[in-house]
Amino acid sequence: MIVLNKRVEELKPSGIREFFELVLGMKEVISLGVGEPDFTTPWNIRERAIFSLEEGYTSYTSNKGLFSLRKAISSYLEKYYDLSYDPETEILVTVGVSQAFDLAIRALVNERDKVLIFEPFYVAYPAISFLQGAQNLFLKLEEPDFKIKPKKLYEVLKKNKPKIIILNYPSNPTGVSYTKEELKELWRVIKKFDCVVISDEIYDRLSYDFIHTPFPKVGSAKKRTVYMSGFSKNFAMTGFRIGFVAAPSKIIEAMTKIHQYSMLCAPITSQMAALEALEKGEKELELMKKEYKRRRELVVEFLNEIGLKTTKPNGAFYCFSNIEVSRLKSVEFAKRLLLEKKVAVVPGIAFGDFDNFIRITYAQKIDTLKEALNRIKEFLSSL
Repeated sequence: MIVLNKRVEELKPSGIREFFELVLGMKEVISLGVGEPDFTTPWNIRERAIFSLEEGYTSYTSNKGLFSLRKAISSYLEKYYDLSYDPETEILVTVGVSQAFDLAIRALVNERDKVLIFEPFYVAYPAISFLQGAQNLFLKLEEPDFKIKPKKLYEVLKKNKPKIIILNYPSNPTGVSYTKEELKELWRVIKKFDCVVISDEIYDRLSYDFIHTPFPKVGSAKKRTVYMSGFSKNFAMTGFRIGFVAAPSKIIEAMTKIHQYSMLCAPITSQMAALEALEKGEKELELMKKEYKRRRELVVEFLNEIGLKTTKPNGAFYCFSNIEVSRLKSVEFAKRLLLEKKVAVVPGIAFGDFDNFIRITYAQKIDTLKEALNRIKEFLSSL
């Protein structure tokens, strides 16, 4: 008899991936669901990856990643955010930010430690934390702005005293972000308590309304922040599976211990591509960002016009839309929209207690978005 890990048995499949099993094999479906850039990785980045193979770069690297890449990451953070991290002891290259998050949780969380997660959340946060044996706490963020309110945060921290706080901005699924002043207000609250912040800022450069401020840049937060970012979204490199984490050396050392036994190192080909992205990827990043912003204006305006209340996202490429006008719950809405109009979106229930919402990604070409939006309008009219 095979006995599985009890937590794995109890873990529910990803609400995103489970739904999109329905999409496989369906023809003429427009997907506004998967959170992936529709742009192909810029040619110079792909060429660097190809050339690295031709040069014979096919070996393992240091567990922490190529030192040249860690130096480039350090320089990048210094240049754009005036953040200083030692590439030798404070930066770790990971297999995407998902692995960085997994390593951070495993390095920091003991059985029954409390982890504060804000709803709506990226689906991996409560799952990975649960697998580690943490006690997940949830603070539901309210529309229309879906922002953490300092007063409410203080009340939750004072009552529960979590060890870990998980931040994510610009947010998946809402696209909401925070100004420097807003982050300062949050830190004024957080610093009163003995906790570590894991800040997932994978969409940092895809910020449209104001300059992104990394959380470790706020006050004295750096000494208690695990800062995570990467290349998947900013440089359209999802398939390369390459990210990084910057944190105090003690945390990086602990994460590296786990990394060296479980993953050893990130693929060298992806690391070479990431190096090219940092050195010569800025022009393409800005062009993609400009196009996302143009799409955002179209989608948000259209959705609000047809009655799906949508707060304009500050960054990333998602809209989190209220579907109460349909009088359907999120799973039924998404399934019927898929079957009747061949448009795929993600039910809001996948991101927490938000069964009156759907997540829509605008990582599609303008003409494709217009067609999808018209199909959604027709679907609403038919109800």
